[in-house]
Amino acid sequence: MATYSLANERLRALEDIEREIGAILQNAGTVILELSKEKTNERLLDRQAAAFTASVQHVEAELSAQIRYLTQVATGQPHEGSSYSSRKDCQMALKRVDYARLKLSEVARTCEQMLEN
Repeated sequence: MATYSLANERLRALEDIEREIGAILQNAGTVILELSKEKTNERLLDRQAAAFTASVQHVEAELSAQIRYLTQVATGQPHEGSSYSSRKDCQMALKRVDYARLKLSEVARTCEQMLEN
């Protein structure tokens, strides 16, 4: 159950980031619209530019946090709510077993050939 709530929390955070990016685009559009006018409203431009900068910094921080989390998950470091590391360890162990079987069968064939000669 905790895995689903953690995943849902991550998805909600990404949705918030997406909404924030929408706000960034809206602020940029407002600034461009205001700049296209003959007489610009300096206070509006300052407010929109400040909101744009704050939003970009917030999105950058949130995306960096998401990337750090995904990097931790992908590198196999243990963390709460994931079985990725365990599955990867199991897959690697199975590959090692297959490799050992292959090498043992090669040794057995070599021994049989030597005994025949």
